[in-house]
Amino acid sequence: MLRDLVWPRADRLLVEQLRLVYGNIGISVIPAFLLALLLVFTLQNDANRTALLLWCGAVMLTKSYSAVDARRRLRQQIEPARARRLLLQQVVIHTLDGAAWGALALVALDSATISGRVLIFAVLTGILGSSMSLLAPVWIVFVAFALALVAGATAWLWFSGDRFYQALSIAGVLYIASLVGQARNSAIAALAAIKLRFDNIDLVRQAEAARSAAEQANLAKSKFLAAASHDLRQPIHAQGLFLDVLARTGLDAHQQEVLDSARSAWLASSDMLNTLLDFSRIEAGVVRPNPHPFRLQPLLYKIENDLAPLADAKGLLYRTRETELAVHSDPALLELVLRNLVSNAIRYSEVGGVLVACRRRGATVLLEVWDTGIGIAAADRAEIFREFHQLGNAERDRSQGLGLGLSIADGLARALGHPLSLASTPGRGSVFRITVPLADPAAADVGPAPLTPRLTKRRVLIIDDDAAVRSGMAQLLCSWGCECDAAETVDEALELAARVTPELIISDYRLKGPRTGADAIAALRERLGIMVPALIITGDTAPERLREATASGIALLHKPLTPDQLQRALVDLVRTPQPVVTGAHAADAA
Repeated sequence: MLRDLVWPRADRLLVEQLRLVYGNIGISVIPAFLLALLLVFTLQNDANRTALLLWCGAVMLTKSYSAVDARRRLRQQIEPARARRLLLQQVVIHTLDGAAWGALALVALDSATISGRVLIFAVLTGILGSSMSLLAPVWIVFVAFALALVAGATAWLWFSGDRFYQALSIAGVLYIASLVGQARNSAIAALAAIKLRFDNIDLVRQAEAARSAAEQANLAKSKFLAAASHDLRQPIHAQGLFLDVLARTGLDAHQQEVLDSARSAWLASSDMLNTLLDFSRIEAGVVRPNPHPFRLQPLLYKIENDLAPLADAKGLLYRTRETELAVHSDPALLELVLRNLVSNAIRYSEVGGVLVACRRRGATVLLEVWDTGIGIAAADRAEIFREFHQLGNAERDRSQGLGLGLSIADGLARALGHPLSLASTPGRGSVFRITVPLADPAAADVGPAPLTPRLTKRRVLIIDDDAAVRSGMAQLLCSWGCECDAAETVDEALELAARVTPELIISDYRLKGPRTGADAIAALRERLGIMVPALIITGDTAPERLREATASGIALLHKPLTPDQLQRALVDLVRTPQPVVTGAHAADAA
């Protein structure tokens, strides 16, 4: 430590020590000038007037140079490589400054009165004390200043021949030693404070770097999922279309059995991709709830019919308590929440069973999913809602899902504004609760009007850059009685529309080149001068793509979709009146 104080290492610590000294110098300039002038005025006589004036000029010169140099250094960026040279410069400057002040003893002591000598020693002692606090951040600079200042006065006292003055010189040496020790402690404290500040800065930088790395990893993950999901959705979507067309042909019993197996495999693939889609929609912030009153029991029956076979296969008892309650929510999104909670309960239960129940609590309904599974420790309860996090599945067994179920349930519950809570006992089971607003059962009995297929003889323009998807979509629509045209590009779609005006447009969102399905639909509507009913089907799950597609205002479906979903969406489109393009767009179209 003493070595570092005498000759510090040339690094950023020394730079900060020097900057502390530079910052302290400026506040001592004006007091030093005033004090020097006061001493000249008080101590001057015929014998020392000229010498005192020269001394005063020397003090002002050294102090002025020191202050100007300090101000210049503070304005500059001090490189660690230059720190030792600047340190040596400060030692020289303050040695001269200390010698200038110390010269007062040689100039004025001989001709001064007793009271004048007391004043001189008091001033020099005070200067030593104040300079200790100013120069202590760089200990060696203070030592150089102090030794240069006391050398003259101590020598005068010792060689005066007066034993009282000699005793005073010894006391002065002891005082200097004390100040040097205090300066050492101050320097160590200042150095420790600087090191702590740098350590904190380094920790903040490391935290920022870690956060940035985590954000980049999360972005890379999202991009990978989006790319992989899109590329997988295209052939699986086409596969579903062809399977539905095949189902409408004459098949014998064996062929029908093979087709059912193929459909089961397709549905399993679709479910996994739809899980990724639900997660991406939540990340993109494009989940838009459409709440309305509805009765709970049909929804609970539907989930039981779909998921109870999974519980039966594991030897679990699946029970649903019947209810007459109605709630105000989005039934499709609430169903996704409950499905994920029930699927999770079945997955992590090996004995016992799963209970789905609800009860009224004031103006709300508490939906509960109970299980007798492994339970969740308190330390893991926040983590289980994190994406791709699974308890007890270090091997990433895909039969246990992707680890997105609870993350999706939590995200959808937040989008709906329905609080989701958890209570669990490790080894005994868990219960997930979601709180939903209560609704009047009478209002829930008013359901939507039944769909009536109105697609026969409708002219449909299909735009997709995937040949298999175009072919499968055209065959499916033709089996419903539609007349189809299919285009690979926007330009080809415009040519087809110029020959025969389409009554419906179905476009993929991501097309070849920079143009999207939204661009294609806008160009067709502009060219035709009418708001042709249109539908976008996308396999994208990238959050930014989902936001773009949603912002277009065009009805949006996600691949892979079932034929029933497609038919319902098309029927909804043809039942809704479409406005005619007016104004500038109509003029352009003409």
